Amino acid sequence: MMKKWIALSMTAAMVLSMGMISSAEDASFNTVAEGKLTIGTSPDFAPYEFYHIDENGTPQLAGFDIALAQRIADDLGLELKVVPIDFGGILTELQSGNIDLGISGFSPTPERAETFDFSDLYYTGGQAFCVAMENKDAFSSYEDFAGLSVGAQTGSIQYGLAEENTPDANIVGLTKVTDIVMELINGTLDGAFIEKDVALQYAKNYPDLCVLWDVEFDSEGSAIALKKGNEGLLDAVNGVIAQALEDGSMGEYIEEAQALASDEENTYEGMLDANGEVVQEAETE
Repeated sequence: MMKKWIALSMTAAMVLSMGMISSAEDASFNTVAEGKLTIGTSPDFAPYEFYHIDENGTPQLAGFDIALAQRIADDLGLELKVVPIDFGGILTELQSGNIDLGISGFSPTPERAETFDFSDLYYTGGQAFCVAMENKDAFSSYEDFAGLSVGAQTGSIQYGLAEENTPDANIVGLTKVTDIVMELINGTLDGAFIEKDVALQYAKNYPDLCVLWDVEFDSEGSAIALKKGNEGLLDAVNGVIAQALEDGSMGEYIEEAQALASDEENTYEGMLDANGEVVQEAETE
């Protein structure tokens, strides 16, 4: 897991941080494992979460979501436990009480908020529509994709945007953003909806990918998901988020994550097991 990189340098900021940590530690909340903060994340979403191969050849979870999770655990006096989960399963595991937090670039939509609590926004982003670079001049509107294949991550906001904006397309749901990008580049998909900063990061690493245009979306930001009812933990998480935004640490986490994600030769996006081996998806009939 990624360690916290930036120490506070201003005395006033240190005093504020100590006050907020004390408040968080005094808060009453439960975690699924005593002394630990267990989070679920889908590590195929750079620069939010992904694997970076260290100098010893060992894949380490990285990304600004992971850095924020470590900050939350540290400030609450807990040990961080990260559970990699396919994106579509994170909220299921949260609802089942197997993890404390879902941290994977979640947009706090009204539909999701009916079932889960969400923290304050810790990052404001956007949505994008992508095509292969060789096709960047072939399309001028969503209507051009009628009858064509448009991809989006299963269970994501982007899948709903695909249904809303390209209802006449053949919408293809894939588990991993990595697979969406590869199928775009290979020509299996004609277009795809991807979170904007993630799309820009992929386009930087894969010049054959083109971010064609921004996608209109009412809720442009990321929040942490919690199971309803753990109000003490929600308050504590919001306190740490506020401090990370106030002292500038969140910006540092983002910059570091973007730099690591741009190290293409040492970046892996997808599921790995405890031995660092690629998790093979079960075949379906």
